[in-house]
Amino acid sequence: MQRPNRFLLLALGAVVAGFAGCGAPEKSITPTATYVASGGATAYFAGGCFWCVESDFEHVPGVTEVISGYAGGDLQNPTYKNHGDHAEAVEVRYDPAKVTYEQLVHTFWRTIDPFAVDKQFCDSGRSYRSALLYSNGNEKTVAESTKAAVAEQFGKSVATEIVPLIRFWPAEAYHQDYSKKNGLRYKYYRNGCGRDARVKEIWGEEAGGLAKH
Repeated sequence: MQRPNRFLLLALGAVVAGFAGCGAPEKSITPTATYVASGGATAYFAGGCFWCVESDFEHVPGVTEVISGYAGGDLQNPTYKNHGDHAEAVEVRYDPAKVTYEQLVHTFWRTIDPFAVDKQFCDSGRSYRSALLYSNGNEKTVAESTKAAVAEQFGKSVATEIVPLIRFWPAEAYHQDYSKKNGLRYKYYRNGCGRDARVKEIWGEEAGGLAKH
């Protein structure tokens, strides 16, 4: 698990920001089963730094909440310091009457670098691989068909993994809503990591999908 670039950028960002956050309260996470029982739906994605993926999806109309966490590995009760082969991932909670799974997947592709192997932007290692984690047959079909479409569009192999979701583990409280609680540091990290520049380089006017900042 390699994190030096992220830590260095955060350290520099902390100096620039004067260690100032925006004071957002800690997120209280409703159990997923309770949310789904109330009529909501969920989708799971890994796209590198979960702070950034969380922030991207929060800008999609119809998305009600995004939770940072870990998925895709075997380790039980993962933590940030020890999450084994889990990737940093997010649980996207959404209103299916306002946005579809297909639209979320469309946005996912256009907010990542689908060609990077075991990395995203300045962060390298299995923790930062990109993946679509499907929960049922329909999601698997959408994931596979859109991956094939991206490969055809660019004429090159797509590294993003398509794997079944076994379990999603929410990350520690200090990782939730990071972009809101630590706005200046987050922006410094994101810009320094070159995320938006690389996404724009790949996707052009399609960059961001339905996520508008």
